[in-house]
Amino acid sequence: MNQPLNYRNTSFITSAPDIRHLPQDAGVEIAFAGRSNAGKSSALNRLTDQKGLARTSKTPGRTQLINMFEVVQGCNLIDLPGYGFAQVPLEMKLKWQKSLGEYLQRRECLQGLVVLMDIRHPMKDLDQQMINWALESRLPVLVLLTKADKLKSGARKAQVLKIRQMTKDLEGEVQVEAFSSLKGIGVDQVRRKLDEWYAPELERQRVLAGGDDAFPEQVEEDNE
Repeated sequence: MNQPLNYRNTSFITSAPDIRHLPQDAGVEIAFAGRSNAGKSSALNRLTDQKGLARTSKTPGRTQLINMFEVVQGCNLIDLPGYGFAQVPLEMKLKWQKSLGEYLQRRECLQGLVVLMDIRHPMKDLDQQMINWALESRLPVLVLLTKADKLKSGARKAQVLKIRQMTKDLEGEVQVEAFSSLKGIGVDQVRRKLDEWYAPELERQRVLAGGDDAFPEQVEEDNE
C-alpha cells in the first residue's frame, strides 16, 4: 500500500489554452473546477503549502488557461478555468468553455474531479451540471464547500449535511466536505482523497520498478 504523498513537493509544469497543448495524456490527473469566485487557486495553494503555486486574483475569472502541476511523476493536479461570474467579453467566455469541455470529455488520464463552491452559495446550476457530467462519465467527485470559516460551526455542519443529502441519490461517487484555505479546514480530507485517486498509478509504477522502495522521495517524511 502506498504511503501519503508529500504535496509540498508539487511544482508547476505548464499552462495550456487547450488539450492539444498539454503534455502526453498519461498517468493520473485530478482536476479542480468551480465558479470563478469559488477559491480554486487558494485551495491549491493551501493543499500544497505553497502561497504562490497557483495564481490568485482579486478579480475572479482571471484563470484563462488549463494549468498543470506535478505532485510526483505520473500524478498531476489540474487547475481548470473558472466558469460563470467572470467579467470578460462573451467571445473569451466561449473560448474558455470550449477548452474546458474538451479537457473534461477527451482527457483519458482524468481520474477524479474536485468541484469547489462557496459554502454560502452552493449548488448553482453550473455546479450541478459539472457534477452530473462527471458522474455520467463515471468519474468520482469530491465537492468542497469553500470559505467554511465564514460560517459558525453549526451553520457549517448544516450546509455540509444539506449538500450531502442533495447528492446522496446521485448515481456515482460523491463526497462532500467543508473547506477553508484560511483556517485549514478539510485539508487533510482532501489529501487523503487525492492519495486514494493516485494510488493505482503509484502501484503501477511500483510494480514496474520491481519493489516497495522504488519511490522513497514521494512519501511524507516521518519526522514532519
